[in-house]
Formats: sequence, C-alpha cells, structure tokens
Amino acid sequence: MKLNWVYWGKLYESKFQAGCLAKRMEEDWWVYGYECPQTVEVFRSKKGKFGVRYML
Repeated sequence: MKLNWVYWGKLYESKFQAGCLAKRMEEDWWVYGYECPQTVEVFRSKKGKFGVRYML
C-alpha cells in the first residue's frame, strides 16, 4: 500500500508558524478526537511560503 501526503489547506509566511501547527498536530490531535498522524513535515512552497503535510 502506497502512503500519500495530505496537505494542510493553508500556507504560512514563516517556518515558525508552520512548525507550531506541525507540533500541535503531533501532540494535540487526540484531544479533538482525530487520529494522530504518523509523520508530519514542514515544507516550503515554490512561492516561498511554508506549509504542513502529514501521513496518517
């Protein structure tokens, strides 16, 4: 089975902002009843903004 990345729907101006979301996804998603992703990654878009992608 091939795993695919799921991309968060918003891009951020700074790597810090995207990193905060990524850490929250890793640590706090269980609070909201979601399955915690196994891999979370901050990436840089072609236009220079930062985003978060993850695999469940």
